[in-house]
Amino acid sequence: MAQDYAIRAMAAADLPLIRRWLGTPDVMRWWGEPDEQYALVSGDLAHPDMDQFIVAIDGRPFAYLQCYALSAWDHGFGRQPPATRGIDQFIGEPDMIGRGHGARFIRQFVEDLLRSAAPRVVTDPDPANARAVRAYEKAGFRRDRLVETPEGSALLMVSQPGDLP
Repeated sequence: MAQDYAIRAMAAADLPLIRRWLGTPDVMRWWGEPDEQYALVSGDLAHPDMDQFIVAIDGRPFAYLQCYALSAWDHGFGRQPPATRGIDQFIGEPDMIGRGHGARFIRQFVEDLLRSAAPRVVTDPDPANARAVRAYEKAGFRRDRLVETPEGSALLMVSQPGDLP
């Protein structure tokens, strides 16, 4: 049976939680230095082209998700349809990793986004992050190609309305 995740807008009151999550080993491995990432995440809280969310299940927050207007950032993804959205996420609670939550909450979020207005949603995990790549594939993304981003090589993955079940 599918679980529904509560995905709510992040608020300034969530910043201590985000700071703690950024310091966990798995998040640090893929997101990088916690203080630098915290400055970026907290700095984007009021950015008009960035939507940030806290994901919870059964009342327990466990993940961060950001969704942004791709046109506002140059990621090296090449031409994309107007209004394409990009997403990034991490699971901050170590005991929630490896349980299938990532694929399920990403799918729930992306299906809502595609049904509402976005022509395409893209993401760019590190190609070495096999767990993230599998989660995105289970969430309905398909591999597109390797791209060079300001952070290094990434695997561009795409989901669009035709990919929905």
